[in-house]
Amino acid sequence: MIPALVVFLYLCVVLYIGIFAFRRPGGGGAEGYFLANRSLGQYVFLLSLFGTNMTAFTILGSAGHAFANGVVTYGLMGSSSAFLIPITLYLFGTRVWALGKRHGFMTPVQMYRDRWECGHIGTAIFAVQATLLVPYIVIAVMGGGTVLNAVSGGVVPYWFGGLIVAAVVMSYVFFGGMRGTAWVNTFQTVLFLTFGAAAILFIGVSIGGFPAAMERLAGNPESAPLLTREQISPRFFFSYMLIPLSTIMFPHISIFCLTARRMGQFRKTVIFYPLCILAIWLPCTFLGLAANAMTDVPGIESKLEARAELAADPGGRTPAETAELQRAAAGDDVIILMLEHYAPLWLAGLLGAGIMAAVMASDSQILALSTMFTEDVFAYYGGKSRFGSAVQVQTGRLFVVLIALVAYAIALQAPPGIFGIAVQYAFSGFTTLLPLLVAALFWRGSTKWGALAVVLWTAATMTAVAILQAVVPAPPPGTVVPIWTLGGLDLITRTPGGTAVLGYMPVLPMLIGSSLLMFVVSRLTPGPGAATLRRYFPAAAG
Repeated sequence: MIPALVVFLYLCVVLYIGIFAFRRPGGGGAEGYFLANRSLGQYVFLLSLFGTNMTAFTILGSAGHAFANGVVTYGLMGSSSAFLIPITLYLFGTRVWALGKRHGFMTPVQMYRDRWECGHIGTAIFAVQATLLVPYIVIAVMGGGTVLNAVSGGVVPYWFGGLIVAAVVMSYVFFGGMRGTAWVNTFQTVLFLTFGAAAILFIGVSIGGFPAAMERLAGNPESAPLLTREQISPRFFFSYMLIPLSTIMFPHISIFCLTARRMGQFRKTVIFYPLCILAIWLPCTFLGLAANAMTDVPGIESKLEARAELAADPGGRTPAETAELQRAAAGDDVIILMLEHYAPLWLAGLLGAGIMAAVMASDSQILALSTMFTEDVFAYYGGKSRFGSAVQVQTGRLFVVLIALVAYAIALQAPPGIFGIAVQYAFSGFTTLLPLLVAALFWRGSTKWGALAVVLWTAATMTAVAILQAVVPAPPPGTVVPIWTLGGLDLITRTPGGTAVLGYMPVLPMLIGSSLLMFVVSRLTPGPGAATLRRYFPAAAG
């Protein structure tokens, strides 16, 4: 229990930082609570923006995905993210900041409503964004339960670990708002960057160096493919490159862009963001890959046995038996198991706290949903003018509690595989919404009806994917289940990693569809008035 006690001590420190920050001057009022009065400094802005994007998906999910699929995991997300996320922050984030500063926007939906002169369509945008953000919050609760269960050797059950994380995050977001969340994320980012480097160095020394582990993998015919891209088809790999485009569409990232004190802060953020991604994704992917060679670790050995059993007889068991084996083979906790085996108890606790720091980055997502609800629903429909700013803040806090409880309830029932849940639902959906932001900022001919078409398309396609994956369970590794075949061509298939369309991830046809709808519907429908266009495109309108 020593590592678990260290992690619990870390959670107490996080609570103190988050709640204490709320008591600083300037923390009151709706803009103070939700946006920290747009006053975050350079390094707090950089570290908190990066930290809130590096969640359980990055630390646990990438290692688990690399454990099952190999080194290709880094190419799927790490390399493309290091290139695309800074570009989107520069192209879109700076413009969102400038418009927010000029017009007082606190959420992206407020910008869409003003840009397209729409009302209820803005509410539809809020509903879809809120729904897509919930899976990302859920994986943080799943990650918390996984970490505490692993570092305690199973003494702390998964359900209780997830409950602790949900309660801690809910508490400091409830009391600290954006200022408390930003300071907690800054502290957590420094912590997991430091201890992430320590973890890979210590484990590398303990196993006699990573070259030896790679040689063992290369010498084993069963594990040698993990050192290549054979586990992922070229089409699937290509479509993964669209996933990082979702980052700027996440409400918590857009809202974080509004908290910067000056636009110049984006410059250093764009420069250092790729380096931060390298510092996190490379060790996590490498540790997950190397875990395949660490058969002396009891927990990892049992995972490898479950994976081999799945591959030996793909179709000879019931869906429930297959799901149980997939849960046993899931690698989300392999980094924790390695630390538990190779590191002294006190060091395993510190490194576990560093991993927990990344896992708990759901705070910004919860605060973003609270901000959007109070501004885009409560205030927009007259709540603020009727009851005042103080009641608005209290409503936001109650919404924080509600979202935390909902996320916890879903996490208890969610299937294993943090990486897949995030990619299939949250990331794909927000990438599909990207034409909203592009059209709002750069195309004066876009209309609210085009925006509505994008929202309805996103909702319909994500619902179809969710229903399909609920009806057709994930097949064992190495197998594909055809869902829709036309003329001998498999149009839609169910794979171990999710759904594929002509071999591509669904995000590719979804993004193409939303882009076409925005263009075609906008060309056929009237746009906003000349006064609105002059405020957003002064040169073109003139």
